[in-house]
Amino acid sequence: MKTTLLLLPVISAFIGWFTNWVAIKMLFHPQKPVKFLGITVQGVFPKNQAKFAQNLGRMVSNELLSFADIEAKITNPANLQKVMPLVETHIDDFLRKKLAESMPVISMFIGDKTIEQLKMVFMAELQTLFPQLLGNYMQQLQTDLDLEKIVTEKVAAFSTQKLEALLVQIIAKEFRFIEILGGILGFIIGVFQILLTLIA
Repeated sequence: MKTTLLLLPVISAFIGWFTNWVAIKMLFHPQKPVKFLGITVQGVFPKNQAKFAQNLGRMVSNELLSFADIEAKITNPANLQKVMPLVETHIDDFLRKKLAESMPVISMFIGDKTIEQLKMVFMAELQTLFPQLLGNYMQQLQTDLDLEKIVTEKVAAFSTQKLEALLVQIIAKEFRFIEILGGILGFIIGVFQILLTLIA
């Protein structure tokens, strides 16, 4: 009798761990609908993959990677200033070398002072022009590139195995914790059962 009572926490711990393990497995399995006692059973993720893909696509396009945020970053004057030295180098190379190669007569009348003046004019104009060009480009890109649709289609096309591997890779520790927690809670319930039995 006492041995049976002492086994209660162990049995309860196993049941707690096992039920949580089954619950986690049922997030992904069965991958295809299965009839069981007149009830159709399917894993949570496989069953809702299309809805999950649609919601994820909407969230990515609206909140995580919106075109408005990308445009703000690209057209930010501080970010544009980072590329201006490269642009200036190209303009300098054009005025000093390429212009001389394509229009040798004109280049004969352009000295260093004129080149520097032309560079200043070009650079000032480009600093005004770049934000407008990039802004227009982003608007066109937003029209041509449906980010929500791309993400939705990609996630919906994931195989169930790939989706499971991805999620397990991200939250494997949490799954393990849930399994262990089930065992601990089961053990505690078993101990309470012993106490209730002894008191009665």
